[in-house]
Order: sequence, then structure tokens, then C-alpha cells
Amino acid sequence: MTLTLDRPATTLPRPVGAGTQVPLVTGGRAEYANLDLAASAPALEPVAAHVADVLPLLSSVHRGAGYLSQVSTALLERARECVGEFVGAREHDVVVFTRNTTDALNLLATAVPGPVLCLDVEHHANLLPWRAGTHRTVPAAATVAQTLADLDTALRATPTALLTVTGASNVTGEVLPLDRIVAIAHAAGARVAVDAAQLAPHRRVDLAATGVDYVALSGHKLYAPYGAGALIGRRDWLDAAAPYLAGGGAVTRVDLDDATWAPAPHRHEAGTPNVLGIAALAQACRTLTPVLDGPGPAHEQELLDRLAAGLATVPGVTPLQIWPDSTERVAVQSFTVAGHSAGYVAAYLSAEHGIGVRDGRFCAHPLLDRLCRDGQGADGDGTAIRASIGLGTTAEHVDRLVGALRGLVTRGARWTYAPVGGRWTPTPDPRDLDPLGVGLPGTTGTGCGNPA
Repeated sequence: MTLTLDRPATTLPRPVGAGTQVPLVTGGRAEYANLDLAASAPALEPVAAHVADVLPLLSSVHRGAGYLSQVSTALLERARECVGEFVGAREHDVVVFTRNTTDALNLLATAVPGPVLCLDVEHHANLLPWRAGTHRTVPAAATVAQTLADLDTALRATPTALLTVTGASNVTGEVLPLDRIVAIAHAAGARVAVDAAQLAPHRRVDLAATGVDYVALSGHKLYAPYGAGALIGRRDWLDAAAPYLAGGGAVTRVDLDDATWAPAPHRHEAGTPNVLGIAALAQACRTLTPVLDGPGPAHEQELLDRLAAGLATVPGVTPLQIWPDSTERVAVQSFTVAGHSAGYVAAYLSAEHGIGVRDGRFCAHPLLDRLCRDGQGADGDGTAIRASIGLGTTAEHVDRLVGALRGLVTRGARWTYAPVGGRWTPTPDPRDLDPLGVGLPGTTGTGCGNPA
């Protein structure tokens, strides 16, 4: 495997906080290795700078006559264009600003004029919103090929308005072939929505090129953590749906007994919008476009390959995978460590090595229960570690994770860890003092550093 991770840093935008030093319970400090980017990514420096630039200009939008109101309105509507351009929106597509992917898919759920079909591997944001209406869930098969065949069968068996799928699994990072999914769905008369929360930060999503009908995404995963997301897609369902929220900005006329609702997007954006969050989301899209078209995917793939190769050398580590025939994975590698709960491993990585990962069930994701039940888990407890990479991740971060895991399984942890308040917490060994004077939380440990 050839690695070219020594590209000049200027080829990739820098996240705010890169290089932050964190204290270690064993003494000293280390650069924080943020390997939990699939949960929330820090703002990129150009995004933070853009927010600082527009903050003095913030004012009411759409209904204000003053200069700053006109500037803020133009800022918001230009942001709508930028987000649409980022996902290859078609001429008649509409961009509706929401809080996040979950909010966007809940909005779409109110607009679908018929039954919905989804897979059981979806994240909660693309699993729960459809339950208020008629919906079916198809279990993912043992292979991608059989999963697609099962979707085809299910769509042809029962009339379906919408097939909704993940762009990239937030558990394993595996990517389904969207072009084939769109062809299957459209042949059966169904539209396709894509939960792109995990895909959009790593690969371009193009509505026009793929034929996808709707895409939902979150700013907080796109290096714009100021509380905005978007639903982008075909206008007709959104124009016909009842307003997602009833309030100012969503109407063209109001009297005491009736109202005339505006068309989308304003129909579903009642109230004062999150102008700063929307501006941040648009700037993130502008910043990421040349990255995703340029060095970004190769940089992340090299790190992902490096991580997979390193984990393969650690005894007892089992990577999780849904489909053995999947051909693409983005930015995520989940795994278990034999003999250790995920919470224990995560606490050890953070406290002794300055590494942040996601542990447990990832919002009680049912897919983890299935993967662990199928023999991929450490103890069949449905929990795992998720390491996720992105802009700002370095080869040193990846190597530190691998080395820390190897040290855990071969030598054990230096400190003991005990569950306190639902979280594993470092507890000093009697031979250790509190080297940083931070008054570390915890209770008396087991004395062995390894939970029974």
C-alpha cells in the first residue's frame, strides 16, 4: 500500500481547533485525535471566518426594509443557491432549510403522498420519521446484490411512493450504489430520498446526475456546526403538503379564519430563520466543493486504508461490515475488541491517549445488535467502537489509535476504569497521583483495569 499523506497542509482546509492539546491521566498532554467526526465535525476555519464576517450584518430577513435586512435576506437566498449547487439540484428543485437531517426527513415524511419503504440498516433519522404513515422495512440481505434484488421485489409487490436509503452507513461507512437504487425505484414508480448526512462530507452528491429525488443533509457533519441542515428535491410534494410549521413567513395572506400558504421553500420555513447557521452551511458547501472534487477523497481513503491495515494487526479486533461485496466505504470504521466493552475501550483511549471515538450503540442503532448477533461483536452485547476520519485527521492520529489498542490487548490499561453514571470513568491506581491536579472523577476501581 502506497501512502502519500505528506501533501502540503494548504491543500486541505483546516478545522478550527486543530492541534488542540488535551490532558492525559497518565501525565502530560497530547494533541487531540478527533476520530468522532461522523457524529459532529468542527467548523472549518473559512466557515468560522465567514460567520464572523456576517455577524455584524445580521438582521431580519424577507420582511425588513432596512439596509441590513436587505443584506441578510440576500445572504440567506444566496445560501439557498449555494446549497442547491453543492448537491447538483435541478432547475425546479427546491432547497428548504431545516435544523438538521432528522428535521429534513421529518419534513419530507409529512409530504409523501403514499407508502414509504426503507432498509433496516438506516440511521434513526431515516428510520423513525416514516412510522407516522404507511411504511415497510426491508431487512438488508447478506450481500449488496441480494439487497438490491429484495428492494426490487418489495417495490414491485406493493405500490410505493418513496424509497428512502442511507447514502453511507453511519455504522460502517458502506455506500450503496445510488444509480442502481434509483433505476430500481423509478422503474417501480417510486421516488428516492437519500439520507446524505454521512455521505455529503466525503463524496459529491449530484441530484441531476443520479436521478435521486430528495437529499437531506446536516451542517454539523459538514464542518458547519451552527445548527442548520437542508432538504433538497422535487417541488411538487412540498408545494402540496401542509406547512411543516404554521407561522410568519409561511403565508401570503392571513385573516381570522383562514390563511393562504406560500409555496415551498417558505411554506415550510415559518418563523425567524437561523441566518448564521444557514450562512455557515453555505460557506461549508463552497469550501468543500473543490476539496471533494480534488484531494479530499484520496486523503481520507488513504487514512481509512491505513486504519484498516493497522487494526488487522491487533489481536481480538473485529471490524464490522454489513455486506462483504460492498465496494466503497467512506470515513468510518467500526470494530469490537474481544473481552472489552466498547465504553471501557473508549474511556481508555480518551483518558490515556487523547483519542476521541464513538462508543456503544450509536444512538441504540439496531444494526449493531444484528452485526454483533451475527458473530462480529466482542461479546454479543450490541456495542462497538466507531472511529471516523475527515479533514484534520492525520496519519499520526490513526497510528496512535492502532498503537493504543495494541497496548490495551497486550499490556492492559495503566489506570482502572469503572462505570459511573452510565459512563466508564478513569479511576487512579493507588500508585498514581493526580499529575494534572484536575480532580479526576470516579470511584474506587477494580484494581485490574479490566471489567469482568
